[in-house]
Amino acid sequence: MQMRKLYPESKVELRGFMARYYDIGLDIATFGRYLPFIEQVVRMIKIKPDDRIFDLGVGTGRNACLMAKYLSENGELIGVDVSKDMITQFEKRCADFPNVKIINRRIDQTLPYKSDFSKVFISFVLHGFPQNARKVIIENAFQSLKQHGEFLILDYNEFSLTDIPFYFRLAFKLMECPYAFDFIEKDWKKILADIGFNNFREHFFFGNFIRLLRAVKPNSFEQS
Repeated sequence: MQMRKLYPESKVELRGFMARYYDIGLDIATFGRYLPFIEQVVRMIKIKPDDRIFDLGVGTGRNACLMAKYLSENGELIGVDVSKDMITQFEKRCADFPNVKIINRRIDQTLPYKSDFSKVFISFVLHGFPQNARKVIIENAFQSLKQHGEFLILDYNEFSLTDIPFYFRLAFKLMECPYAFDFIEKDWKKILADIGFNNFREHFFFGNFIRLLRAVKPNSFEQS
């Protein structure tokens, strides 16, 4: 089932030509730097063999397959994506991993998981939604995680466009959707804390423009 695109200005809900050639376009746009970068990120999130991982906006499955290599037969990865074009690529790419699955759902609507996963991962997706939808996505991550589970957000860091070099500002304006412009100005640790996350850690890349933000779901006693 091909989901209806709710946010026409978004550049994360891809289908058709853009979806089918997404990985090639990403490699060209990053001059081949994306794959070694994401391999580094996957190493940094320290996947355990028996982890259950929830990948929101999983796309073509390239990231998922890299994570799946660290899982034993007792581990599992479930991806969610809205685009059947992405799902087709995911299923082909991850066919050799029996403990990797994908479901066709929207991540900005309520998901049927509660305390099921040790890690929730979302990569360059959150910035492409309006703020009300982002909050639903974060709440889905919180509900899906076990106590002491980790929410891992790989996306833009917080910065002001007026404070960065002109060529970066121009590239951002040309490449990104309107939703990304308010994403970079928000205090994401505060937003996550308001939903219930704590114990934040950050790793920065590409001149601090990209961040891996780790947040933890506390146990019930810590929440109270």
